[in-house]
This record gives sequence, C-alpha cells and structure tokens, in this order.
Amino acid sequence: MIVAIDGPSGAGKSSVSKLVATELGFSCLDTGAMYRSIAWQAVHDGVALDDADALGEIARTYDIGFTHEPGNPSPIGVSIGGEDVTLAIRTAEIDRAVSPVSAVPAVREALVAQQQRIGRSGNYVVEGRDIGTVVFPDAEVKVFLTASDEARARRRVLQNEQRGVGSTDFDEVLADIIRRDEYDSSRAASPLKPAEDAVHVDSSDMTIDEVVACICDLARKAQEG
Repeated sequence: MIVAIDGPSGAGKSSVSKLVATELGFSCLDTGAMYRSIAWQAVHDGVALDDADALGEIARTYDIGFTHEPGNPSPIGVSIGGEDVTLAIRTAEIDRAVSPVSAVPAVREALVAQQQRIGRSGNYVVEGRDIGTVVFPDAEVKVFLTASDEARARRRVLQNEQRGVGSTDFDEVLADIIRRDEYDSSRAASPLKPAEDAVHVDSSDMTIDEVVACICDLARKAQEG
C-alpha cells in the first residue's frame, strides 16, 4: 500500500509522514531529500541552477542512498554518490536551490523512476509535491496537507532552530515559503497541486498527533476496504 502525502513547503509533511509510517508499520520514503540531494550536488559542482541539461545529467549519474536503523521506518541519513549529505541538504542555500532544480523535467523523470521502483517493494508512506498526481497516481490513500503561510513559517523556524541548520529569521523564512509556493505551483513539470481524489487536511489549528490520527484512520479504512 502507498500512502501519498502532498503539500507545500513547511506543511509538516516530513514529520507527519515519519509518525504515520511508524504507527502503521510502513516504511517512509523522503522524496524531498532526493531532490535536495541533487540540488546540493549541483551547488557543490558549481552547476548553474538554470542549466537543465547539466542538472538532468546529475540526476541520472548519481545514486541517492538512505541509511536506516533496525526498527525505524524512517531514514536517518542521506547520501549522494556515497557522500553523506544528511545535514548539508537542510541549509538555507539548498532551501533556495531545490525548487528550480526540482522543476527540471529530466531531474524529475530520473528520480520518479527511482521512487516508483522503491515504492513497488513494500508498504510506504511517501511525501512530496506530486506523489498522488505523478509518482503514485494509483496510491490507495492520497492526502493534501497544508497550513497557513504563517503557521508553516513558524514551524520551519522552530525546525531550523532544533537542527541548528537553516534560517531562524521568521520574515526570511516566510518570504521563502511564499516564493516556493508560487514557484512550485506554476512550474511546467509536475506542478504542486492536489490530486482530484486527495483528502485535504489543513493542519493550521491541529496538533501533529491529530493530523497523524486522521491519516492513519484513512489508511486503515483503505486496508479494510
């Protein structure tokens, strides 16, 4: 079974997905980390973010790997080409770079193929921006998770403070979230939008436990049906 969780930046997709996967006994696939890894490699190699051919070549060339601990459905580490980039992909620089990189059709094609291969191997909770529309259009459960701009900015600032990586300036983070929403929603390749049959969940006034319970309930009903 695939539980697809889509939504804009800062909606809490990553945290929610990990908890849902734990609750259901599923594995968790962090597609966002895959795109961030390609963005990191591009920045590391000095590749221009508007050089679609070079970005596509990176996505086709470098293998992205995840490190797991026994009993933990969520990856604890991310690598590209064998290099650990777990923290490096969470900086403000990569926050800004990931949208243009992920908008390149060749990048998406390469990573979507990898995601589909992984997803066919078991039960997965998969989060991103086009999971229910492009990557797994036949997913048994599709959720579009969102929240207000301000709520998402507050969460991202807190997350960055806890990690010690990324900006902790509320106005800067808010501006970046709004910019990414506009960019991701208007891009030609797999724009951010809910699947027609997705369940919309606005988490602005919900606790994370309430969001997780809602999605787990949808998954269990799908399993029973």
